[in-house]
Amino acid sequence: MSGPLHGVRVLDLSRVLAGPWATQTLADLGAEVIKIERPGAGDDTRLWGPPFTTKADGTRGDAAYFLCANRGKKSVELDIASPEGAETVRRLAATCDVVVENFKTGGLAKYGLDWPSLEKVNPRLVYCSITGFGQDGPDAHRAGYDYMIQAMGGLMSVTGQPDGAPGAEPMKVGVAVADLFTGLYASNAILAALMHARATGEGQHVDVALFDVQAAMLANQATNWFVSGRAPTRMGNAHPNLAPYQPFPCTDGMVVIAVGNDGQFRALCGALGAAGMGEDPRFVTNAARIEYRAEMTATLAALTAGHDMAGLMARLEAAGVPCGPVNTVDQVFAEPQAVHRGLEVTQTRPDLSAPVRTVASPIRLSKTPVAYDRPPPALGADTEAVLGELSAGPATAEAR
Repeated sequence: MSGPLHGVRVLDLSRVLAGPWATQTLADLGAEVIKIERPGAGDDTRLWGPPFTTKADGTRGDAAYFLCANRGKKSVELDIASPEGAETVRRLAATCDVVVENFKTGGLAKYGLDWPSLEKVNPRLVYCSITGFGQDGPDAHRAGYDYMIQAMGGLMSVTGQPDGAPGAEPMKVGVAVADLFTGLYASNAILAALMHARATGEGQHVDVALFDVQAAMLANQATNWFVSGRAPTRMGNAHPNLAPYQPFPCTDGMVVIAVGNDGQFRALCGALGAAGMGEDPRFVTNAARIEYRAEMTATLAALTAGHDMAGLMARLEAAGVPCGPVNTVDQVFAEPQAVHRGLEVTQTRPDLSAPVRTVASPIRLSKTPVAYDRPPPALGADTEAVLGELSAGPATAEAR
């Protein structure tokens, strides 16, 4: 079967994470993605290691970081700063449905590769710009990096131990979530714009900013402020709106207990042999448990501390209380559910000494499933084929 985006051609001028994450999603769904890379160097993340892969000849290969966001793409080495390279990109854009770039705002205009220039070449083109702060506003000229956006966008203000606790300081998330969420929003926006282009023949410019996305991803924390007038603060692993909703200690690790309603709390207390706690006026409602959070948490922690993780989870699952282990990354992929769902993808690349392992797409489609046809490419692996096809005169996007 062909993926749902079979026949869609994407020209990927992006690098690092947000843009490549968007285009990898499109590639997983069946689009042909042509990744343009700097000759001799490629995407910055090819060097973001260790760890690195090992080539078949024993020399150092690409960084693992590059592999996470570039599956399913063709790699073309091209110097877009040269007149010849820029003209080649324009010719490629005429054959594509989508262009994705994450240069600084206005940075491609000097090469004639900005939206107004490429719209003239291909009026049906969906042109997606991913930047730190968007195409307009007082910060539009600034570069944006995930870490600074997590800080400036409020995420670090609600992540980490509270003031006065050991290790208290604003904390970033362990993966680059501002970049990753931006890539997901960008791929969604691209698909919406593609639907419009297919219906009307009219392309458009898609403007996605890391700062905007991070503000959107504040979600309930933002609306907590809108409603209460009080800015949320760091609470460690506690939840601002639910309790108990955090990890609890066991003899061999920690288990997250995620109580979503009063019935589940009573079930939790019964499973721990403390049924009376579920009727205590201090804990009988969620609002009360928030007010008396410290007392409740200390009591529950004392009850869970005598159990091993497997035994505690068995008790809680039997009682209908949501829970899960705090896994390390290796333990995630050893989970029976992960094995059953095929969350690890293994592909081969001729120039590497070992298979490439990446995380499967979480998208499951019953009629047009995701296919993993290409591993993350070697630098320039497809230059000759793609440019040779261009020289032979491929069909324009409109003709396709």
